[in-house]
Amino acid sequence: MNLHGLRLFHAIVRYGGVTRAAEELNISQPAVSSQVKKFERELGIQLFVSEGRRLVLTDAGIQLTGYAERLFMLEQDVENFVQDFREGKKGLIRLTATYLPSNFLLPGWIARFKQMHEDVEIVVSTTNTRMAFDQLLRYEAEIAVYGGSGITHAGVQWDELFDDEMWFVVHPDHPYAGKEIELHEMVAEPFIMREEGSATRERLVSLCTTNNLAAPRIALQFNGLNETISAVKAGYGANFISSLVVKEDVQQGRLARVFVRGVQLRNTVAVCTRAGEVLSPAAQHLVKLIRQEAALMK
Repeated sequence: MNLHGLRLFHAIVRYGGVTRAAEELNISQPAVSSQVKKFERELGIQLFVSEGRRLVLTDAGIQLTGYAERLFMLEQDVENFVQDFREGKKGLIRLTATYLPSNFLLPGWIARFKQMHEDVEIVVSTTNTRMAFDQLLRYEAEIAVYGGSGITHAGVQWDELFDDEMWFVVHPDHPYAGKEIELHEMVAEPFIMREEGSATRERLVSLCTTNNLAAPRIALQFNGLNETISAVKAGYGANFISSLVVKEDVQQGRLARVFVRGVQLRNTVAVCTRAGEVLSPAAQHLVKLIRQEAALMK
């Protein structure tokens, strides 16, 4: 179908005649009349009849007007969506995150983002480090927010936000609570950790390897970060974890820190994207807000 002809036909109906339509479209009146007659011939349908100097819609013209109005309203909706998408007002952001940022940082950050960008849909997947980077590189996520050691990964753009200390924690009644001990004493304790693929678990194992110690015994394993903390609070085992997660529990006496001589590891929180790619406008706005929020935590 000749959409230009349909648009001229719709303009005549909308503005009430050829003269006004020509003025609004900045086209000569003869050109409008000629093009609409050509459009009628192409369709094989008479759309207007003349009553004196006035054009009146035929029954077919009336029905076609309804279709044209719906089509051009949809066209306007598409144009509005494209404009909103370009400005980051609409869109879909798929975000993957490791357990630390997903549980303790992203809820507040995303809530503030949604207050300003209500029509942007955000889908968050929480997983371990290995899977987070896999999802990012498989195009299952546009952004990955990571908490762990400052690693690098091929094909990933790494934007460090801030870092904090890694702590060993136990129940306040544990013999090591608040004390300074040697690393070999600490890793002889049963540990409650996340599953394999967790960056924190891998750092603990690496720490033992570096110091020629046997790997710690993982007495309990959970897929969630909160579960590992709750088990230590209940009175069993030890945990090696970001201070960001347990600082409040330590301050309020629900957990106790163990000071290990010579061990001063830090945990990095970073936002990661695929190297060399430009984020969607909405995702750019989200990353900007995350950077602003993270800057307040330094």
